[in-house]
Amino acid sequence: MGFLDTLLGRTKPVRANLDALFALPSAAVTLQSAAGLVSSGSAGVCWKPPAGQPAQDLEHEIAELLDLPDPDPGAGPAIGSFTQSEDTYGYRWLVFQDPQLEDLVTRVHLANSTLAEAGWGPQLLCSVFGFIPADGAGPDAKPCLLVYLYKRGTFYPFAPIGGERRDNELELRIKAVVGTDLPFEADLGRWFPLWDAPVH
Repeated sequence: MGFLDTLLGRTKPVRANLDALFALPSAAVTLQSAAGLVSSGSAGVCWKPPAGQPAQDLEHEIAELLDLPDPDPGAGPAIGSFTQSEDTYGYRWLVFQDPQLEDLVTRVHLANSTLAEAGWGPQLLCSVFGFIPADGAGPDAKPCLLVYLYKRGTFYPFAPIGGERRDNELELRIKAVVGTDLPFEADLGRWFPLWDAPVH
């Protein structure tokens, strides 16, 4: 960053560090022991293709790279596969299902990399991983999402509780639990709600 950038308050965007995703399985161990949460087996990549771009062609390419069947918008998610959907804001989602968190992370990483290499990095919004209470967990264990912001290279928790409401107390507790395991987003203003996320 140059002198004028500093003087005028401009900052360069943080370069995406997709390798940060690989810290998630280790953080999940902490999350289970300290908060009673385990992976739901569901994760998603959220992106917004430019108008007129062949998004389905790219989704077919991702399926081939992952050696998975092509996504079927009308079918439910199958283990080891993925589906595609679009939310009310026009963002597209690639939703992955796998009981092994390590495999989910690998697939999400590859999907992000494929989109970025195709020149659509600027359209990538985030990746989302679902967590649910483990068997025998206490009453404080409630479902939440861990969101990875592609352009920031950071994570934050999002705990929707229905009706476009969120559990801020749980989110802060999750940050306190795994804040040393993952690069967390320090700016709480960037902890955006994802009301339409198809990941649970």
